[in-house]
Parts: sequence; structure tokens; C-alpha cells
Amino acid sequence: MKTLVFGQTGQVARELARLLPEARVLGRADADLTDPAACAAVVTASDAEVVINAAAWTAVDRAEAEEAAATVVNGDAPTAMARAAAERGVPFLHISTDYVFDGAGDRPFAPDHATAPLGAYGRSKLAGELGVRAAGGRHLILRTSWVFSAHGANFVKTMLRLGRERDSLNVVADQIGGPTPASCIARTLVTLAGALLAGAKGGTYHLAGAPDVTWADFARTIMTGAGLSCRINDIPSSDYPTPARRPQNSRLDCRTLQADFGIRRPDWRPELTHILMELGT
Repeated sequence: MKTLVFGQTGQVARELARLLPEARVLGRADADLTDPAACAAVVTASDAEVVINAAAWTAVDRAEAEEAAATVVNGDAPTAMARAAAERGVPFLHISTDYVFDGAGDRPFAPDHATAPLGAYGRSKLAGELGVRAAGGRHLILRTSWVFSAHGANFVKTMLRLGRERDSLNVVADQIGGPTPASCIARTLVTLAGALLAGAKGGTYHLAGAPDVTWADFARTIMTGAGLSCRINDIPSSDYPTPARRPQNSRLDCRTLQADFGIRRPDWRPELTHILMELGT
């Protein structure tokens, strides 16, 4: 499977490179997402059988002050890629996020639930979804949440750093979601890419790790797994104000992914143990 991957330094792209050593994985020097036309040109010139966009603007708070720039990266660039892939007749897979929802209620959001982003980041990712669908090609959008790995900046690595420095930490306990290992997302994308090449219809699907937890409980599990004595204190979101509002309910309903492709929600706890070992804790 000749694969073209955007997002060389991202968490999921790094895992894709592990799984697909023959894939062409593009960094910013190869395809700058601030230049959508250049990204489309790379797809057009490629002989890849499938294109995966694992690149994104992920600075949620900064997006509030730089929404136009975030929208180019998260909206215009994947739209241009998807159009180029459609013109070549090759499948296009794109990663999106729970931030396209408003986080209301306590039920998991299904793929067909109405979108209502709370902030600039969510709006920029929704723009990408709409553009990918409008491109008219064979595509699959995979929404996920709370991504973590041994690479890049993520909650696990932040907690490990702070847990070594402090005796206690205040962590939000009224936001709930499914931590999702980047390795599981990568494996899922490879399976889905193969399915699209074999004729699967595609569409919009959800993948999130299980079980759902609060950020505070996730932090406690990290501290325990790493053998750190740092105490986690539960706080409400109102005690930790940020420029961007976070969804309080990030639960994702992943049943259609299992029904259509046989892919179950991954248990994030064994993957966390593996990552902690990889990081040498």
C-alpha cells in the first residue's frame, strides 16, 4: 500500500511511520500546511494509493487569538489535499476531534450528532471536515480525543514532568473523555486505509480509548504507573481558566466503527504502561 502521510512530527504520524516504514511521511519542509496549494500539489504529483492527513494546528488556546491561521492549517489545507486526492481517485483519510461538539450533556457523541464547536480550534477542525466531505472523493474522517504517546507534547508527558517537580497538582475533574493512544489511532488508520482501497464506503467515525475518565483520574493513573507520589487534587474547570473553553463532555460513541470495521475501543491503560516504559519511568 503506497501511502502518503502529512504530519511528520505529530504523535499519530510518528506511529504511522513505525507501522508503514515504506510510507512517504511529509514534514513542513516537504508540505507546509500554511500553503494549501502546495499541499495539494504534493498529492497531485504523488503515486500514492492512499493519502492520510495526520497534521494539524493543535495549539487550542493560541487558536483563539489566531483563528484565521488555524483555519488555514486545519480547514483549507485538508480541503485542498482532499480535492487533489479526489481528482486522482485515491482515498483520503483525515483526523478530527471531539472539539467539533459543544460538550453538553453526559451521553457519548455519535458521528451524526449535530456539531457546535465552543471555540476557534473546534471551528477550524470543523471547517476541515466540511471541506473534506465537499471535495467529493472517497474519504474517511476519524474523530478522536485526548491523544497521548511517548512523542511530542501531551497530557501524559506534562503530568510526568510536573509530578517529578511537585508534591501535589490541581487537575480538572469535571471534564470527561476517553484517552486515546496515538499508536491505536495509527493502527486504526492503516486498517481503514486498507478497507477503503478494498472498496469500503468511508464516512465519519469515532475512535476513543476506554474507559472514559476525568482528567484528574487520568492523572492519578499516570502517577501510579510511573511510581510518583505526587498527589492529585480535584478542581472544577472554573478554577483553571484558559483562553479556549474545553468541552466538559468529550465522550465519543464508537459503535459504528466496530459495526462497520470490527474495530473496538482500545483500553488505554496497557498502552499507557507501555509508553511509561518507553519513557523510562
